[in-house]
Amino acid sequence: MDLTLVVLAAGRGSRYRGLKQVDSVGPSGEALMDYSLYDAVRAGFRRIVFVIRRDIESQFRTHTGNGLGREVETEYVFQELGSVPAGVSVPVDRVKPWGTGHAILSCKDAVRGPFAVINADDFYGRDAFMIMSRFLAGATPASSKYCMVGFLLGLTLSDHGPVSRAVCRVDENGLLQSIIERTRIARDSGVVSVALDDGTTGRLTGDERVSMNMWGFTPMIFEQLKAEFASFIRNSGHDPAAEFYLPAAIGNLMQAGQATVRVLETGAKCFGITFPEDKAAVVESVKKLIGDGVYPGNVRF
Repeated sequence: MDLTLVVLAAGRGSRYRGLKQVDSVGPSGEALMDYSLYDAVRAGFRRIVFVIRRDIESQFRTHTGNGLGREVETEYVFQELGSVPAGVSVPVDRVKPWGTGHAILSCKDAVRGPFAVINADDFYGRDAFMIMSRFLAGATPASSKYCMVGFLLGLTLSDHGPVSRAVCRVDENGLLQSIIERTRIARDSGVVSVALDDGTTGRLTGDERVSMNMWGFTPMIFEQLKAEFASFIRNSGHDPAAEFYLPAAIGNLMQAGQATVRVLETGAKCFGITFPEDKAAVVESVKKLIGDGVYPGNVRF
């Protein structure tokens, strides 16, 4: 069974002030996602589905067409405001798509079997793709037993500003029990602080497992997300800024007993580009990985 990797690349990255999805961080013009594609292919993924915006199509196709995208089957899907399931109406004052849950729905017709989801602008590491591949290799198309890779919070933080992370609660059997999006998580002098729902600031240890949006699904997820999206529109469609977040939708499915999520633990560092100042550290991290022999000097072939 061929595994598919869905790469979410439609975000605008307003804090970065540029198209970070294809911004060069490697010695041969590699973007962060090129290292993910390299790792994914070696872990057994044979199809890549890119979820993009139409206004970046030309630049994106040029980058992927000149790199590893030539070596595997690729498909491009557009996340657009009008890409909604039948029976769902788009609010008249809505001007942008609805976030990660909507992005997954957008690629329904491009996915034929078990698949993984990643962000284009995060680095996950080879171990994450290997454990994801092993899980999906044993999945059946009609199963609602999903997975996510859980990273240690302290290994995902930026040194240049606060970030949002989906903090997970995992039971003794390795199953996800809850997932809560937390904002303004930052580390200062070794202390990890977080914004709480009541407006105060709390502390985290840094050892919490968090989702970096690396999920493993079967095609069953599409019908489930379709129902969740319809409910979201009924309840929040009037809010032009509301987002249909994938973690929130998965949390609803778990609470309803419609899905289970196994947390695949890794001790690897997950890094990305949130702020412009992050790029220099990412370039240095990539350089070190090449120096350690983890990657060749050119992963784009």
